Amino acid sequence: MDQIRFGFDVVAREPGGSARAAVLATPHGDIETPIFMPVGTKATVKGIPTATVRELGAQIVLANTYHLSMRPGPDVIAALGGIHRFMNWHGPILTDSGGFQVFSHKDAVTLSNEGVRFIAGDYDGSHVFWSPEDNMAIAEKLGADICMQLDQCPGYPAERSFVERAVELSSAWAERCWRAHSRCDQALFGIVQGGMHLDLRLRSLAHLESCGDFIGYGIGGYSVGESHETMFQTLAPLVSEHMPQSKPRYLMGVGNPTTLLKAIAAGVDMFDCVLPTRTGRMGTAFSSEGRLNLRNARFALDDAPIDPGCACPVCSGGYTRALIRHLVVQREMLGGILLSEHNIFYLLDLMKRARRAIIDGRYSAFLSQWLDSPAAQDY
Repeated sequence: MDQIRFGFDVVAREPGGSARAAVLATPHGDIETPIFMPVGTKATVKGIPTATVRELGAQIVLANTYHLSMRPGPDVIAALGGIHRFMNWHGPILTDSGGFQVFSHKDAVTLSNEGVRFIAGDYDGSHVFWSPEDNMAIAEKLGADICMQLDQCPGYPAERSFVERAVELSSAWAERCWRAHSRCDQALFGIVQGGMHLDLRLRSLAHLESCGDFIGYGIGGYSVGESHETMFQTLAPLVSEHMPQSKPRYLMGVGNPTTLLKAIAAGVDMFDCVLPTRTGRMGTAFSSEGRLNLRNARFALDDAPIDPGCACPVCSGGYTRALIRHLVVQREMLGGILLSEHNIFYLLDLMKRARRAIIDGRYSAFLSQWLDSPAAQDY
């Protein structure tokens, strides 16, 4: 693969630590890391126009391979010029493999060395088979800047034997994805699996390093039921001590502010999660006071913005806690949209502040100050 279109340059590291600031170059623009990627599951960040997503500070967005493969289908998106034109988002895009969504079908899934067979019960009930080669063909038709290998994501808790089998399948599929993927303007990331077993994580990583020169690595199978304390027992040493220094590291599906900052301290570069928009639609917001439930009656007469220290268009635009509570309680869609916008801005701004702290050589102090603040009560 011609990797000239892609580059990853570390520009600063935390003295004595693992946090780092970098630039990931893609065909649709450079991405400054650490970075949070808003999730546009079905080719849209729910309720928010793409121009607004950009204005909130997003550098890259994520879309979901499973959902787009079902509706409208990869051939439709390819015929319309690819996912950038289809989404009306002309910056970098990452598409996941869809594996997490496939395996969420649970009893409707059959695994084999050849691939995965599942019933699309959330669509038309059709029986679908994906081989790693099928998955790469879909990814190439969608045309995102970054795509992910097909993998099996085991939940938590799970028997070690089940997790070990998931590592074996994911490793074999990674090799086949590497061989099948041919689009030179699209980076393929491998995915490290292994549950809460560090030795299985290292086995997964070693196989990825031996079977192909992946441009970056996803870290999958976390935030699937375990506590965050349990997660960091293996995540921290995996990233800080064992993962390649010269490639981006992407922690998949994790999105609360404190966990992002702790993961940055371990050396993670990229994140995605539906949390800021999903919780926004449920009426909650990140803030310097911790997570706020705007449904709470105490906000009924509160004419302050969501977070007085926030510069997002919602907080600076005159929308009060009282109004947003009213909208949420009355199930007016604007309430969820405003909270989603605020939450996305909040995480993107936090990433900018973290990057500046790394460049200034004060990330440890930045993290300590955060952990001692009310904002850390966010989960």
